[in-house]
Amino acid sequence: MNQSTVANVTDLRFEADVLSSNVPVLVDFWAEWCAPCRALFPLIEELSAEYSGRVTLVKLNVDQNPEIPAKFGVRGIPTILIFKDGKPVGEIFGRQPKATFEKALDRALALTPAEENGSQRRNGPQQP
Repeated sequence: MNQSTVANVTDLRFEADVLSSNVPVLVDFWAEWCAPCRALFPLIEELSAEYSGRVTLVKLNVDQNPEIPAKFGVRGIPTILIFKDGKPVGEIFGRQPKATFEKALDRALALTPAEENGSQRRNGPQQP
């Protein structure tokens, strides 16, 4: 079995691993008991390979790390937040098609600093 290319991140390492990253970071908020979260994981691994070197993909277990989900308003899982330059610039709720993830990641890669400053969260899920 191949070793996962998707790292785990914790409340303690979130700032260093996500907010201070020099590339966009997709954070998969999940829990062991969440069947949709487990079903989403193969897609997250696939995206990690496809976007290797351009985007970092990490998982954050909400049961073991409650501080960060609360800070960013994560109320249900699976929730995906995409961060660039320390700010959330995209979100995806629930299990969505691969194209939804690709569109969100491509948008994060293309954002200019001015667009990042104007981005707002909680405008609903990303649409394909």
